Amino acid sequence: MKTLTALFTAAALTLTAGLAQAKDVPATQIPQLVKEGKIKSMDELKQIVEKLHPGATIGLADLDERFNGYEYEVEVRYPDGREFDVELNAATGEVLENKQDRDD
Repeated sequence: MKTLTALFTAAALTLTAGLAQAKDVPATQIPQLVKEGKIKSMDELKQIVEKLHPGATIGLADLDERFNGYEYEVEVRYPDGREFDVELNAATGEVLENKQDRDD
């Protein structure tokens, strides 16, 4: 019985981990996704990030495909060295996460 429980637990963890994984979308595909209306343009999402973090510099940004749609992940840096990671729903522009990086 313990073996069966362990197998079910392992299977559940494997399935959950698979759902959480994201696949990078190549930059060459982004214009087509915007044209099809599946995602907002990077310029539109940049405006959202600039409102959240006025005076900061937007650094690396990438688009990931997840099981529930597309997400932009954006790195933001202030002149004083503070850094933030911002995640946005690429279709709606909704801010999913806005957290400061900490050097612990």
